[in-house]
Amino acid sequence: MPHLQPPFNDTDLESFGHALESAATHAQLAALFQERGLQEPAAEPNWPKWKRIHLTLHHAQQQAGNGNPVLGFMALILRPARFVENPARFTEACERVNRVLAFHGLRYREDGKFGKIQAATTIDEARERAGRLRAELERRKVHPDVLTFCTAELVQENYFHAVLEATKSVSEKLRAKSGRTGDAGQLAAETLGLGQSGTPVLALNSLQTETERSEQRGLTNLFVGMFGTFRNTTAHGAKVSWPVTEQDALDLLTLVLFLHRRLDDARTTRPSVSTP
Repeated sequence: MPHLQPPFNDTDLESFGHALESAATHAQLAALFQERGLQEPAAEPNWPKWKRIHLTLHHAQQQAGNGNPVLGFMALILRPARFVENPARFTEACERVNRVLAFHGLRYREDGKFGKIQAATTIDEARERAGRLRAELERRKVHPDVLTFCTAELVQENYFHAVLEATKSVSEKLRAKSGRTGDAGQLAAETLGLGQSGTPVLALNSLQTETERSEQRGLTNLFVGMFGTFRNTTAHGAKVSWPVTEQDALDLLTLVLFLHRRLDDARTTRPSVSTP
């Protein structure tokens, strides 16, 4: 934590309240305020958590004349040990907090400490500090199923494992929609391929014309190729031997987004039979 942090403006404090409200229950908030020695102003019974945080931090900062009480409380409520059972909540709260801290040249790290960064001057720069890849995916309206599987990796800008987790999300949806077991390319071939019967387990279109059947074949190859290129490589190769750049990850995750959308509209053509 900096030796003396200048005060945050009231808009920042309100943003911190919204960013941190999912990190504790109402009862836990009271205990955390007490542990940090913060006096909570008299609250209305139905005040939301974000407002309690906002006003308590506002009061503490006024008394101290600097922003150190704000950072101290932030470090307490975001203490990594509190999120052992729910790491996704930790990464989400950190990302939201860091979007505001970026304007002050600070970042809250996954080790529970603050680090200095080059201060952001625009919203785009703040989003970049909090995670360029996730910000770009949000701009592209990435499929929520992709972010569910790789939120932590994106916040940490761990592109190698973000790719791996994103491809797992496709396998998960293939299993859910088809009722089949299996994984990766083999699962895609078994559920989407036309096979000897000419009817796939999951149809990606109506299959009424040769053009549509050709599209089904092409998309099946795309699914299988995606797994072969990224899933197999990242699952069995060391991170240092197969580097994934930000642009590689962005391209792959955009492809995963496209495949998810096609699977959303897929229909089951026949009862599922799990592969032994």
